[in-house]
Amino acid sequence: MNIQLIRNATLMVQYARKRFLVDPFLAEKGAYPPFPNSLRQDQNNPLLDLPVSIDDIITDLDAVIVTHLHLDHWDEAAKELLPKEIKMFVQNEEDATEIKGAGFQNVEVLQENSKFGEIQLTKTKGEHGRGEILQLAGQVCGVILKHPSEKTLYIAGDTVWYEAVQETIDAHQPEIIVVNGGDNQFLQGGSLVMGKEDIYMVYKAAPSSKIISVHMEAVNHWTLSREELISFSKEKGFSTNLLVPYDGEAYTF
Repeated sequence: MNIQLIRNATLMVQYARKRFLVDPFLAEKGAYPPFPNSLRQDQNNPLLDLPVSIDDIITDLDAVIVTHLHLDHWDEAAKELLPKEIKMFVQNEEDATEIKGAGFQNVEVLQENSKFGEIQLTKTKGEHGRGEILQLAGQVCGVILKHPSEKTLYIAGDTVWYEAVQETIDAHQPEIIVVNGGDNQFLQGGSLVMGKEDIYMVYKAAPSSKIISVHMEAVNHWTLSREELISFSKEKGFSTNLLVPYDGEAYTF
């Protein structure tokens, strides 16, 4: 297994000889306005350039996983650049309809027992915030990947820590967990994705797993920096379990 952070939540995952692109956010730096009612209103999204070329991202892809359709997970550039015949996995029929409307011909809704070749894909639950903000944030999902020759991988998606994340870890015992950890927020409503305390809870639920924190410092409403998260993990004693990649960085397991 090889996991490369492209930017934000966009991942390139090599798993059981298949190449997955997760949550493609492929626009050039500054292509979109800042998310409103949040920090850094003077900075357009994405805040950073892609660390690799588009050709490196889209060449030899086997499938794409889109956890939800927010701009920073599925953008206009992705719609234009990805091959329309590529296999697409999405969270529900509503998202499938929208992606098909963009011209994609091979779209499948993730289930608890989806398959891609010999790889088992399991849709997992997520909550994109807490309380009232959930009504605005909408539905999201994560995904578990399993194969006899690979460690179990859990890509949690845009979720905070809550009981369903604990239940997913208990049920699947993932050895590798990718969390979206930038503690992104609007000025009101609280965290939309995991902050440092949420990630600490993931560690406590899976103390022998490697945790990779992504979705950091790439869009204007982030509030948790890589540096702060690394410092916190040292204070709490889980820095050896935590990986905090920079854009373009990759790990093999």
